[in-house]
Amino acid sequence: MSYITWFTEHGNKHKAIVEKLQAKGLSKENIVDYFDFDNMVKSESDFCELYADRKKCHDVENLNCYLCACPLFRFNSNGIEKIDDKTAFSYCEVNSKFGHQGVFRDEIHQDCSQCTVPHSKKYVLRNYDNWFSVMASCDVSIITN
Repeated sequence: MSYITWFTEHGNKHKAIVEKLQAKGLSKENIVDYFDFDNMVKSESDFCELYADRKKCHDVENLNCYLCACPLFRFNSNGIEKIDDKTAFSYCEVNSKFGHQGVFRDEIHQDCSQCTVPHSKKYVLRNYDNWFSVMASCDVSIITN
């Protein structure tokens, strides 16, 4: 699955959940609390493929899934640049010390598995907005093409 396909499908699932919660009158804080990993596994099992095995994408105690992706992640499904006969498809905007570029066959992708920043409740509340708005800068093909 391409980055843009995942991005769009996931964003639409996220939007539907938030709209459902807003229709119930939940506050911003209650909505963010709803996206706690343990609750999402029970309440929204189709939101993430890892939920079926109760597997977390990051090893953090209070994982919040509201920003299931990072606003600092950058991608272009068609590739960003060539590096030593390999194509880079993604990178971290701030070059986090917790991430690195992983090489998979002839592709280079950002590996954020050791970075937990966007999954804390504090970070989510500070950056709370419509998921597509928060993530608007991620798809660099929109900016560069």
